[in-house]
Amino acid sequence: MTDSSVMPLHMRRVEFDPAPELAAAREEEGVKRVPSVYGGGAEAWLVTRYADVREVLGDAERFKIAPQTIARLPGAPELTKEQLAKINAGNLIGVDPPEHTRLRRMLTPEFTIRRMRRLEPRIKRIIDDHLDAIEAAGSPADLVPTFALPIPSLVICELLGVPYEDREGFQHRSSRMLDMSVPAEERVGLQFQARAYMEDLVQRIQADPGEDLLGMLVREHGDDLTTDELIGIGSLLLFAGHETTSNMLSLGTLALLRHPEQLELLKKEPERIDGTVEELLRWLSIVNSGTTKVATTDVELGGKKIAAGDLVICALPAANRDPGLMPDADKFDLERGAPGHVAFGHGVHHCLGAPLARMELKIAFPALFQRFPGLRLTENAPQFRSSSIVYGLSSLEVAW
Repeated sequence: MTDSSVMPLHMRRVEFDPAPELAAAREEEGVKRVPSVYGGGAEAWLVTRYADVREVLGDAERFKIAPQTIARLPGAPELTKEQLAKINAGNLIGVDPPEHTRLRRMLTPEFTIRRMRRLEPRIKRIIDDHLDAIEAAGSPADLVPTFALPIPSLVICELLGVPYEDREGFQHRSSRMLDMSVPAEERVGLQFQARAYMEDLVQRIQADPGEDLLGMLVREHGDDLTTDELIGIGSLLLFAGHETTSNMLSLGTLALLRHPEQLELLKKEPERIDGTVEELLRWLSIVNSGTTKVATTDVELGGKKIAAGDLVICALPAANRDPGLMPDADKFDLERGAPGHVAFGHGVHHCLGAPLARMELKIAFPALFQRFPGLRLTENAPQFRSSSIVYGLSSLEVAW
């Protein structure tokens, strides 16, 4: 496991918690100068308090997405303007309004709560099938490869129209791309591999669009979206749709097992599942920061003067544990329902797939604990992904 202290400050954790030095930055300064993740001696402002994070994320005029991408990391090869434009085309988290507004408007109808409810029976079947397989294989089991990873992957594959048999390839690529300990040159290469895969898939869908999301985009918006934009949309949704929910499933299961009194309350009062999921989202905050921003004008934030052109990073785990958000914010308490957390971001870039993620979590956790009421951890300690941009587990062995 990578030493957390070598990670950028906003990514440092001690198991479930933001590292003490990250919590201290929130308590002492709120807005703090830190080395930029893009290296080269540059610095960025790290924003750690809830109110300040909401202000940054909620203002797409004063805080725009920084033009840097994974391709600009130290050690990465120089890319041409054309290559960078290809990488960013259709990437909702890489563009601001009005471009972001145009793309999101086409996608939003597919991610409404009403549309997600249509998927509910299929998601239940997928979860039950995987629980059947775990039960048949017998105790013990590693829940990461048998439960947490395959379920969101299958759901997003079916939603997008991606062949599920390709999952090992895209899971490997995305895991390596998110790993800060992997050399930047390799991560950039993987990014282009991922695009090449999606380019081939999009061309097939353009020739014969089905009833899935990418097919719908080709049929209904084919004249409004370039092929590069379709590739970017597909790549982002595939990447985000399995990495995030997968890590929430594994880390959330561990959190519940480590808080037996909370788990017992959920079992006795299953109607608390909505509040439980919100509290898990807040307390775990698996996405460390979202996109890096750049100030477009001189701004005062948290008592610090941020100059136009300065980079700004929002520490979501620190913000969601801010005593200014709620009392005793470091405690996991499913009874409070975690109102107002920023685990899905905030503002125009609030996570498009939030309704789908919530639905998968609300179905999966109760189903797991109903099937295996005696579920418990084994002596093999869970393995945390401490160097990953999306926090989670690489292993979670359980018995029953």
